[in-house]
Amino acid sequence: MTSLGDKDSVQTENLFQGSWTQVSCPCCVSDRVEPLVLIRLSDKVQPITKKWLISLIEASQRHGGAALLAHPGEDECGDVIVVSAPRCTLLRATEDLGLCKKYRNGDMVAFSYQDRDNFSNVDDMQEFLTLAERQYIVKNELDSLQAQKKQRIPGVTEATGVLEAWGNVCQKLEKARLIKEILPLHDQQRLKDLGKTWYSQKQIWGQPIDAIHSYFGGTVAFYFSFLDFYIWALVPPALLGLVLTFLMPGGGSSGEAMKKQTTERVMGDDDGPSVSGHMVQAVFSMLWSTLFMEFWKRRSSSLSHRWGTLQLSEGFAEPRPGFHGTLGINPVTGRLEPLFPEWKRQLRVGLVSVPIVGLFMGLVVLGMTGFYHGEALAKGFHQDRGSWFSRALLYLPSVVHIVYTNMLGNVYSTVALQLTEWENHREESSFQNHHTTKVLLFSFFNNFAVLFHIAFYKQDLLLLRKRLASLLIVTQLVNQCTEVLVPFIVDCFLKATQKKQKEDDPEVDKLRAQSLPRFPGLFSEYIELLVQFGYLSLFSCVYPLTAVFLLINNVLEIRGDAYKICKLFRKPFSAPVSNMGVWQTAFEVLGFVSVISNCWLLLLSPRVQEFCLQGGISSKNILLFAILVEHVLILIKMVLAFMIPDEPDWVRIKREQMEFQSMQALGQQKL
Repeated sequence: MTSLGDKDSVQTENLFQGSWTQVSCPCCVSDRVEPLVLIRLSDKVQPITKKWLISLIEASQRHGGAALLAHPGEDECGDVIVVSAPRCTLLRATEDLGLCKKYRNGDMVAFSYQDRDNFSNVDDMQEFLTLAERQYIVKNELDSLQAQKKQRIPGVTEATGVLEAWGNVCQKLEKARLIKEILPLHDQQRLKDLGKTWYSQKQIWGQPIDAIHSYFGGTVAFYFSFLDFYIWALVPPALLGLVLTFLMPGGGSSGEAMKKQTTERVMGDDDGPSVSGHMVQAVFSMLWSTLFMEFWKRRSSSLSHRWGTLQLSEGFAEPRPGFHGTLGINPVTGRLEPLFPEWKRQLRVGLVSVPIVGLFMGLVVLGMTGFYHGEALAKGFHQDRGSWFSRALLYLPSVVHIVYTNMLGNVYSTVALQLTEWENHREESSFQNHHTTKVLLFSFFNNFAVLFHIAFYKQDLLLLRKRLASLLIVTQLVNQCTEVLVPFIVDCFLKATQKKQKEDDPEVDKLRAQSLPRFPGLFSEYIELLVQFGYLSLFSCVYPLTAVFLLINNVLEIRGDAYKICKLFRKPFSAPVSNMGVWQTAFEVLGFVSVISNCWLLLLSPRVQEFCLQGGISSKNILLFAILVEHVLILIKMVLAFMIPDEPDWVRIKREQMEFQSMQALGQQKL
């Protein structure tokens, strides 16, 4: 294996060249080993326990080990274990994951261990696999460590030191607090170079997506690629919003009148766009949301092919580390593993999870009731006083309700995660789907219930515009302060403290210093984008400046998110992925709902109703016309989605070629 490529990394490698566990395979022997993952142990761990864990890490898989390389750190009594992976382990894991790699003819082909010599860079693991892939493989192998028989953990005398047969070793050690954490190691020079071209650059748009994928992995790269694509896609609706707001209505106003109208439009107090403006914005929102998602799917498939994840393995998944149950034989695989009855899981979901989710939705309704009561009090106070102060108080109920919904959402996020853990799902995919579904249902209800109630029950579009203006302005100010300003200040203090502590520290302490706060994941980031997308696609015909505020926010957001993941949190493990997963479906569903929402908002617009009454159109005919337009727009949306392929022709051809080659290889094996 080659060096890490920078001074600190070379010093770290030199420090760890001795005392690595040995490999039996001749092709895996190397003069230099790349540290990939750090295991931090408790200060109370005995040397015999550490030695036992290292022996498990280095043992072959047929003997219950992980077939990895381990280094004890400073000495046998230290509290760290540095882990790497030999060449054969990485290559076999690449085949198991179903990753595609560049073949000798330049095509991306599903990797086969038997045919490994025909793949490019197969002798150089730092070229053949990305850093994120190598670290994920090490973590995956550590998670698969299982005891082959019931035994007592050496050096642990408590009852918690008993390891059951086929029990997960790392999970048991973490529960017993013998392992503090397992984290991937940063390559400081590569991280510094990535930061220069990512969040430190002066240009507004453009992300080093391939470098992000190589360093942080597919999940992070797909998020930033989507956010970058979303920012570009916001430009057309933002320009349209500016035209509809400032150019179409009141074009001949005097200077003072124009200044007053501008303030009212930004704050949502005017009557909104003209009839033609409403229609243009409604139709544009429907077309925009459709084209945005269809072209994103094409870009997503292109990235998936480029990163070799177009045909990830979908074999029968191993139990997730948090899964527990009674030890038994799996009827599908025939392996000995924990078993948990499906009926018991369904009872937990139906009798506990569903009622608790319903309870939180009830709290959303309670907050909505309080908002309406506060709105009525503020209006009454303003009518009695009529001052600038009372006018400002009209926005207080919206601000208080926004803070309430944000706090409720934070509490619910913790509860949803604990509920999903308690449901005890076997597969990681099932766990993620149930967790995501819970959060999506609540987030949609929490963020849009008030808006739908105002729009379709109260039919108060002036209040709806004011509410949207408050959400866009207040929420973005709060988010930018909490996500950018506060982390920046914290980072400055941390830097000063750590710099002082590291002046005379050995190299091993530099590894310990990477133990920053755990990366919270991209869940909240996707939720924020989904809510934004909902504001824009569902209600922008009422408030055309929505896209303008979102564009400004996301230009700042993408730099803030990049800064946080590089500087403020430990590096996350990232599994290879082929797309955004369930989030892509959620965006598509919102795009479909936007057609219905915009049609009915257009129908409820006072200017549209006045226009129809002046034209002598009855209320019944207006309703029938709105239903007809809604169905026509849905049909157009479906036709557009059908006409635009989900993947470019060249990606489709490459995918079909890989499928054909896989079928040929399978046929040759049978012969």
